[in-house]
Amino acid sequence: MTIMDESPTELAVECEAELAVAAPVVVQPPDTADRTAELLDLRRRVLAGPSDKATEAQHAKGKLTARERIDLLFDPGTFTEVEGLRRHRATGFGLEAKRPHTDGVITGWGLVDGRQVFVYAHDFRIFGGALGEAHAQKIQKIMDMAATTGCPIVGLCDGAGARIQEGVTALAGYGGIFQRNVRNSGVIPQISVILGPCAGGAAYSPALTDFVFMVRDISQMFITGPDVVQAVTGEAITQNGLGGADVHAETSGVAHAAYDDEESCLLEVRFLLSLLPSNNRELPPVERPGDPLDRRCDALVDLVPADPSRAYDMRSVIREITDHGDFFEVHERWAGNVICALARIGGQAVGIVANQPSVLAGVLDISASEKAARFVQLCDAFNIPLVTLVDVPGFLPGVDQEHGGVIRHGAKLLYAYCNATVPRISLIVRKAYGGAYIVMDSRSIGTDLSLAWPTNEIAVMGAEGAANVVFRREIAASEDPDATRRRLIDQYKEELMHPYYAAERGLVDDVIDPAETRIRLIGALTMLRTKATAMPSRKHGNQPQ
Repeated sequence: MTIMDESPTELAVECEAELAVAAPVVVQPPDTADRTAELLDLRRRVLAGPSDKATEAQHAKGKLTARERIDLLFDPGTFTEVEGLRRHRATGFGLEAKRPHTDGVITGWGLVDGRQVFVYAHDFRIFGGALGEAHAQKIQKIMDMAATTGCPIVGLCDGAGARIQEGVTALAGYGGIFQRNVRNSGVIPQISVILGPCAGGAAYSPALTDFVFMVRDISQMFITGPDVVQAVTGEAITQNGLGGADVHAETSGVAHAAYDDEESCLLEVRFLLSLLPSNNRELPPVERPGDPLDRRCDALVDLVPADPSRAYDMRSVIREITDHGDFFEVHERWAGNVICALARIGGQAVGIVANQPSVLAGVLDISASEKAARFVQLCDAFNIPLVTLVDVPGFLPGVDQEHGGVIRHGAKLLYAYCNATVPRISLIVRKAYGGAYIVMDSRSIGTDLSLAWPTNEIAVMGAEGAANVVFRREIAASEDPDATRRRLIDQYKEELMHPYYAAERGLVDDVIDPAETRIRLIGALTMLRTKATAMPSRKHGNQPQ
């Protein structure tokens, strides 16, 4: 039968059947709801981390995960992640088969007490937190975002250094981070929190930041590890013994603070941020003080002994004059003969530098000078007024100090004060002798207001030493040298070391009642809040090294 013999109806049915057999199956593309569901599932897996086993291993070391740390740092529900889906593009050594999202670092921003702060947090569960190309680019990007928006940045460091499989590309990533650390120095606050290993080149980034926090037993920082140290020097030492939290908080001065657990550490980071401005173009935040502005400090009269040779704890003075006695001490356990602290007085954030008579009689030495100098520079960079409490017998004498360069190290503190343009108030609590008096923000190097208690003794040196030098021949020629020495010491004190000698010559602005110290400081800080100082035009100074 031919086509001509078929009816039109039969022909149509046959053609439809043939078309039905030959037609391809049309698959409808996923709609927006499907794509959204896929995204949400992906995000869920990214937030969960690489595996439950990896999370358990992190907890078994006594460590929180990166996201748990972020939750502690920020106000609840305020963290926004950036590049959470980022993956590396490296090949070789099996890397192409292992490309987890985030690439081992979580970056983003959130609020701390309602103020915007940026963060990067190494995730040790992924590649041990090691830094590769994509990992470094994420950190660099968030550092740039912090700088351009004028906000602090916090690094939660828990990484094994450079990703060896990526070679020199990883090392170059560190270079970009270091460059940004330096460029942002004095522009935005930079805080490093060491919550795991931080070795080799990785240790230099925290060293370039404003503050370094560590946690005992889980934090270690060193350039070369224990194995290398033993191979080169023969010294056997543990990781904590080489670069643990207590080592850097007490011996090296690398860490500004050390804590027993991550929770208390991150709580203190939040407190520190509350005392700092967001950037160098802002003044520190002012809080409404619950502590009365007109509160007298009557306890100060009994806290500080009039005898200049008797020790006391200067922290007790700081607690009396600050709001509610709260302050954040920097390098509390390193160079204890000087105290550096951030606090509030009358709701205003201030930096306090104070000699500590209970440690080495409060003398200045190499470490104390370095500690105070860097703190003064920090306060000046971020517009934080300086209050200096002076009770200093001089610089520490000794061959070790001289050979160690106490001259150039002491000059660092002198340079820092002379270079500072923030409001500066000095209070001479008791003794202030020699060059150390000048260095501790005296009137002659530019303090805005110099106050003193009636217990002050300002002189080139103590009366006993001065009398032995000035009246040496008269004492030697007398029939009773001891009696003559005592008489001449009293004479020297009466003529040159009485409490009003410096005030009579304009080197002290006022001698005040110790009980009125807080009231007077609040008044002075309020008066100086609008201080503006023009500096010489220069690229930068050449400070002592």
